[in-house]
Amino acid sequence: MTFKFFFFSFVGFVLLHVILYSWAYFTPKINISSANNISIYDKDENVIFTGSNKNEWVNIENINKNLINATISVEDKNFYKHMGFDYARIIKAMLLNIKSAKIVQGASSITQQYARNLYLSMEKTWTRKINEAWITMELEMHYSKDEILEGYLNSINYGQGVYGIENASKYYFDKSAKDLNLAEASMLAGIPNSPSNYSPLIDEYNAKKRQKKVLQSMVDNGYITEKEMDEAFNTKLEYIGKKEKYNLQTLMYYQDAVTEELNNIDEIPKSLISTGGLKIYTALDIDAQTYLDEAVKSNTIENIDAQISGVVLNPDTGEVIALAGGTDYSKSEYNRAISSKRQVGSTMKPFLYYGALTNGFTSSTTFLSSPTTFTFDSDKTYSPKNYGERYAEKEISLASAIAFSDNIYAVKTHMFLGEETLVDIAKNVGIDEEMQPLPSLPLGTIEINLMDFVGAYASFANLGYKVEPHLIKKVLDKDGNVLYEAKNNKTKVLDSSNVFILNELLANTYSYDFVDYTTPTLLSISPKLKNKYAIKSGSTDTDSLTIGYNKDIVLGIWYGYDDNKKLDTNDSKVSKNIWADTVNAYFDKNEAHWYDIPENVVSVLVNPITGQLATDEDKKKHVFYYIKGTEPTVDNLDYLIENFTGEKVTE
Repeated sequence: MTFKFFFFSFVGFVLLHVILYSWAYFTPKINISSANNISIYDKDENVIFTGSNKNEWVNIENINKNLINATISVEDKNFYKHMGFDYARIIKAMLLNIKSAKIVQGASSITQQYARNLYLSMEKTWTRKINEAWITMELEMHYSKDEILEGYLNSINYGQGVYGIENASKYYFDKSAKDLNLAEASMLAGIPNSPSNYSPLIDEYNAKKRQKKVLQSMVDNGYITEKEMDEAFNTKLEYIGKKEKYNLQTLMYYQDAVTEELNNIDEIPKSLISTGGLKIYTALDIDAQTYLDEAVKSNTIENIDAQISGVVLNPDTGEVIALAGGTDYSKSEYNRAISSKRQVGSTMKPFLYYGALTNGFTSSTTFLSSPTTFTFDSDKTYSPKNYGERYAEKEISLASAIAFSDNIYAVKTHMFLGEETLVDIAKNVGIDEEMQPLPSLPLGTIEINLMDFVGAYASFANLGYKVEPHLIKKVLDKDGNVLYEAKNNKTKVLDSSNVFILNELLANTYSYDFVDYTTPTLLSISPKLKNKYAIKSGSTDTDSLTIGYNKDIVLGIWYGYDDNKKLDTNDSKVSKNIWADTVNAYFDKNEAHWYDIPENVVSVLVNPITGQLATDEDKKKHVFYYIKGTEPTVDNLDYLIENFTGEKVTE
């Protein structure tokens, strides 16, 4: 019975393969010279990336034989013997992985890896694996082994954002692929298995270990002798490690975000993405990306374990002009700007305070800042604390509550308005996360993706208009036909006058006028700032965020650890300094703009802490903004105090 089962299973397996390979033979031939021929352009239409482009393509005859032999030896020693799948190797890898109870060995052939490279998406789904297997068969049916190997070597990732053997040879060693020696070839052949670990510019120790494995495989397969292996391994290599331009640690994060967005555009057939060749025009401002890159490098040099994410967005269009998904793409390819969600802390409060302004609060509305226990759901309690447990122990204005990021004031406002108010406003501006209307919500206990959060802040920068964050402006096919063009639609979701007042309030977070029992949360970067911005910082035990804007850009910076390690006191300064350094550099080259006062808004000189009309006795005075008729006057001040503090004014 067992014999029959295995016999018929084997026959069925063979018949299935005959059918599939026959079917693949009669399908249209994939044009591998244009497959994955993706060119990505910045806003000035300069090429920032090109994959499998004919101009970068090098024929297999012009690739050093050592590189070819090294690649075959370490990646797929039976490449010239199988039909795309090395079943003996697959079974061996499966048994080894089962025995180890984890994946310790892969078994993808060179043809399978090349089929994978013909797709931009690297998602690990069954659909993806089936497509990969099918393209593997098509490649084997329509192309010779040399042609497949040539395509593979011209498209594989060699780390540092470098694709293709000719580019890699020039990048690492400043020579053509045909001129590589055995030492150089064996080093390069080891990188594609794990570019972030085996690039010699990242970790030369690991790269040398990998090189030794490559050389040993060449010995085992009869390509070189033991002596040649030792000589090559002991050859000291000099790395160039330079690209002609766009040599930034964070640029590849932008490219990956473009790739992710491309795969989510319904107007572009997936078949074209994989085989048609595309020109992708993006909103990338390479200068802005450079400023962000330099700010990240200069502010994270002391802590190599921490990570960042950053998004620079044009609020008028929703175009993302710069993006960083980590401190250095060569060390970690995980794109935190588009893939991770983190607690946002007090950067959630502006959405609450917009709701307060639309429900009768003004810049002068006061609450008592003192330790408070709140009761909700009849019998539950919540006792928030201020940072450092500092409390005014007196009435403070809405303006000063924002400047100090007073948690007591925020929760009182939240409970006063009703917890659903904040949820509704957040939904209106595009925050799609499921939010529970709990007392803690304005303190940012919810996890939100940075790209989405910066997009939500754009509604403030736009004076109430929501935009959709995006990187791609348009996509053309290889013949120049426009397949997709971003619409840059704007939708009115907030009241412009109240947003203007909120923006002015958020410009107080770094003002010396508000120094009192504590200091404004962004006072440390005040000396750096050369222009006016609305800024809010937020922190939790594990996350530090700074988000700010003017009419021209919205910039969000997150700083923390991937493993949720707790931040220390100084860590909160990192996101603030990256933010300040980036905007300073950007507006050294670009003109900064602030908002015009709406016709129904008036300005009044007040005491910044109490929110009351300024008098000659006040040492500090500050201009607050109000909807006409709500500004503090001698006649209506008592009314405002009574209605929003709950305390009767007495003579």
